[in-house]
Amino acid sequence: MAVLNKIRQRSLFLILIIALALFSFVLADLFKNNNAFNSKAQNTVATINGKDITRTEFMNRVEGMQRQLGPNATNTQVMNRVWDQMVRERVLESQYEELGISVEKDQMRDLLKSTLASAPEFLDENGMFDENKLNEFIANLKEIEPQPGYLGGQPITFSDWTNYESSLAQNALQQEYFNLVKAGLTGTLAEGKLDYELDGNKRDIKFVQIPYESIPDSLIKVTKDDVSDYIEAHSSSYQVEESRDIRYVQFKEEASVEDQNQIKKDLTDLLKDREEYNQVTKLTDTIKGFLHTSDNKDFVNTNSDIKFNEQFQFKSQLPSAVADSLFNLNEGEIFGPYKDGNAYKISKLLAVKQIPDSATVRHILIPFVGATRATPDVTKTDAEAKKTADSIYNIIEKNRSKFTDLLELSSDQVSNQNNGEIEFAYTASFAPEFKDFSFNNPVGSLKVVKTSFGYHVIEILKQTDKQKAVQLAILARKIEPSEATIDKVFRDASNFEIAVADKDFDEVAKEDNFTVRPVNKIKALDESIPGIGNQRQIVRWAFQEDVETGAVKRFTVTNGYVIAQLVAKHEAGLMPVDEATASVLPIIRKQKKAERIKEGVTATNLDDLAKSENTTVRSASAVTMKNPTIAGAGREPMVVGAAFGLNEGETSGLIHGEKGVYMVQVTKVTPAVELDNYQAAANRVQNVKISVVTSKLYSALKDAAEIEDDRAKIQIQ
Repeated sequence: MAVLNKIRQRSLFLILIIALALFSFVLADLFKNNNAFNSKAQNTVATINGKDITRTEFMNRVEGMQRQLGPNATNTQVMNRVWDQMVRERVLESQYEELGISVEKDQMRDLLKSTLASAPEFLDENGMFDENKLNEFIANLKEIEPQPGYLGGQPITFSDWTNYESSLAQNALQQEYFNLVKAGLTGTLAEGKLDYELDGNKRDIKFVQIPYESIPDSLIKVTKDDVSDYIEAHSSSYQVEESRDIRYVQFKEEASVEDQNQIKKDLTDLLKDREEYNQVTKLTDTIKGFLHTSDNKDFVNTNSDIKFNEQFQFKSQLPSAVADSLFNLNEGEIFGPYKDGNAYKISKLLAVKQIPDSATVRHILIPFVGATRATPDVTKTDAEAKKTADSIYNIIEKNRSKFTDLLELSSDQVSNQNNGEIEFAYTASFAPEFKDFSFNNPVGSLKVVKTSFGYHVIEILKQTDKQKAVQLAILARKIEPSEATIDKVFRDASNFEIAVADKDFDEVAKEDNFTVRPVNKIKALDESIPGIGNQRQIVRWAFQEDVETGAVKRFTVTNGYVIAQLVAKHEAGLMPVDEATASVLPIIRKQKKAERIKEGVTATNLDDLAKSENTTVRSASAVTMKNPTIAGAGREPMVVGAAFGLNEGETSGLIHGEKGVYMVQVTKVTPAVELDNYQAAANRVQNVKISVVTSKLYSALKDAAEIEDDRAKIQIQ
C-alpha cells in the first residue's frame, strides 16, 4: 500500500516523463523519415530563383514528353529533357516578371491563328480561318477530358492542348524578351574606333623564343601541394558534383558449352523420323522428321522458335557465313546445324525462283474503319471499302488512263503527289500482300489487294533485274541457358554475396575467377553503368544516405545478377588533388619551366639571347591585337600584348608565353589610318553584340540563377 501511495503522489511527474518519452520517439521518427515536418521538401523537385517545381507538375510534363518521344527514349532521357525545358522556363520567367511582360488573351488568340492558319479543322468553306471552330474544338476537348480528340490526324487531350498553348506563350515571351535585349545593345563610336584600331594598328617585330620543350619534364618537380594550391587559386574551374565509386561482379545467365551442344543435338534429332504411340488408335505411328516431312510450314511452326517465313530471299539476305552453302543447296536438301546470331538453325531448301530486285507500281488506297493509319474521318466499313475499290478496278481495267483521274479517292497522300507511283526494292519492308502481288506477277498486272491498310487497286508498271532467290524452311532454337545453368548462376551469385559480406571483395572475386568491374564518378542522376547498361536501381542505391562505404548488394539485371559494392563517396565541392593532377600538372610544369628559363637568362638584347640559347632571331610583320598570332610561333596573346606596349625600337624583358619564354623588339609601328567617322565600325560592333544574344544570353542568365536541384533526393525513377 505504501508503494501505491507513493505512485499516486507522483502521478503527475510520471505522466510528464511518459509524455516526454513518447514525444521524443515521435520526433526521432519524423527526423529519421527524411524531413517529415516539411511536406513541401518531399514534393519539391527544384527551386529556381525562389520558385518551386513540384513533383506533380514535373511528372505530368514527363508523362507528356514520354508520349511524344515514344518507347525509344529512356525515363532518364525524358526527365533530363523536361528538366532542361523547365529550368529554361523558370529562369526566363524571372526576367519576364521583372520587366512586366506577358502574353494576354488577345495575343494568344493571334498566336493560335498564325500557327493554325492552314489547319483544315479550323477553316471555313472559303478556306479562311474560323475562330468559332477553334473555340468549339477547345470546348469539346475540355468536355471529353481525359479522352483525346484529334488534330491533324493525331490524338490530343485537353491537357496536351493547354501544354501546347503554354509552349506557344513561352516561345512568344522569349522572342519578345530577346528582342528587348537586342534593342538595348548599341555600338558606340568609341567602341567602333577601338575595334577598328585593334585590327588596324600593326607591329613588325623581331623575337627570340626559348621553347618549354628545351627543358626535360624529368627536371621539373611538381608536388601535391603545388596542385592543391593551384586548384584553390582557380577554384571556380575545378568544382565537381557529388559522385560515387562502385565496383561490381556480373553473373550472366548464358548458355554453357554443354547447353549449346544439347541445343544442337535437339535440333539434329528433329531431322529423324520417330515412333510415337497413338492413344486414340492404340497403334504406333511413324512421325516424319524435318528431313522427310512434306508439310514444312506446319513442322517449322510446331517445332521452331522462329515461325515459318514464306518469303524468297536473295543471297545478300542470307547470313554471310553460310550464304554460299545455303544458296547452292538442291531442292529438299538440308544444311546445319549452324549458328546465326543468338540461335542454332537447320535450313531446308524448298524452292528456287527468279525474282526482280525492285518494282514500280501505282496504287489507289481505300481504307476502312480500324485499318492501320486510318484517320478519324474514315467512315467506310470493310465491305464498303472493298466495294469502292472494286468499282475503281472495273473503271481502270477498261481504261488505264483513268488511273490518275481517280487518285483523288486514294488516302495515300504521299504517293498521290507522284501520280500514285511507288518504287521499292524486294528487300524493303512492305505489307506482305502488297509485296507479293508486286513481285510475283508480270508487268501490266492489275488487281485489288487487301492489306492491313485497306484495299489497294495496284498496277505493276516496271520490274528490274530478275535474279535467283531461294525459299527456305528454317528450324531454329534460341541459344538459352538450361535450368541447370540458371541454378548454377544463382548459386554462384549467392555464394559470392555471402562471402564478400566479411571478406575483401577483390580477393574473393580473384579466388573464384570472377571479373571485377570498377566504375568511378557516378553522378546522382546517371542511369547507365558501363558493361550493364541502364541501371538506375544501382545508382539510386549508391546515393542513399544510409548506405555506407563498403556496403554490398545484389541486383537482378537482364539475364542474371550483379553484386555491387559502394567503394567511395565524393562530396560536391573542390576537385580532389589526385583527380585534378592530370589537367593541372602541365600548367604548373610550364610555369616552373618559365621561371627556370628566366633565372638562367642574363642577356638584355635579342642577339645575345639568341647566341646564349643557341637559337636564332626571327621576324613577324603586321601583328595585330585583334588576332594575336605570331608567324612561326602560333597564338601568343601575352607576347603580342607586350609588343603593343612598346615603342618602335624598344625591346621587352622576358615574357611568359603559351609555347615558351620570349623576348620581343618592335621594329616598326604602323598606326591605323584615321577615319573621319567611325559609325560603320560602331555598327559592326553592335551587330556582333546582337548576334551573340541568341546563343549566350540564356547561358548567362542560367549561370547567374539560383538553382537548387533536388531531383535525386526525392528518388525520381
